[in-house]
Amino acid sequence: MIYCVEDDAGIRELVVYTLQNTGLEARGFADGEALFAALREQKPDLLLLDIMLPGEDGISILRRLRAVRETAKLPVILLTAKNTEYDKVIGLDSGADDYVAKPFGMMELVARIRAVLRRTQDNPPGEGGGRPLVAGSICVDERAHSVHVGADEVQLTLKEYQLLCLLMKNQGAVLTRDVLLENIWGYGNESETRTVDVHIRTLRQKLGAGGALIETVRGVGYRMGETR
Repeated sequence: MIYCVEDDAGIRELVVYTLQNTGLEARGFADGEALFAALREQKPDLLLLDIMLPGEDGISILRRLRAVRETAKLPVILLTAKNTEYDKVIGLDSGADDYVAKPFGMMELVARIRAVLRRTQDNPPGEGGGRPLVAGSICVDERAHSVHVGADEVQLTLKEYQLLCLLMKNQGAVLTRDVLLENIWGYGNESETRTVDVHIRTLRQKLGAGGALIETVRGVGYRMGETR
């Protein structure tokens, strides 16, 4: 099930119609109040969220979702007419998994949705590897879909979690931004490398002292540093 929060009825109905005709279940909502009412009944597989909404805006809604355990890892793609780097960074910093600027092509939107869903469904909670991933004070249990730094559990978005797992599974190897885009977001585009940088920065912040293990290598890419 895909939820779409969009105050423009024409866009909302077109998105829902397109998704339903490509084999995806979808429901549309005009504002955050309607969304949260629906979330109490059913949690979707992914949320399409417009930034410019009447009442509570999309960024505020996103932050509320990320602050609650039940929706902290809910995949969210922002839909907005704003297309400046500043607005994009604010959205990603707030926990968005992807960002699609209006006007967008419906098939591009469907492709982005399928890429996120594929990664979510390929790595559902409880079906990870048997051994936890460990680097210094960071421990990732893929079976429980949990991340700890020392004794403290850290709440990550889906993309932050996938990014951390990829780095930890390739400790010592330099992963370029293009490689990270391709493996985590499902597409490679030089203009989107800022997306990787923003997610790395928020990941470091959330990991605290453990975040220092994620090193920038000659400006080319990132690696999980060796522990001593």
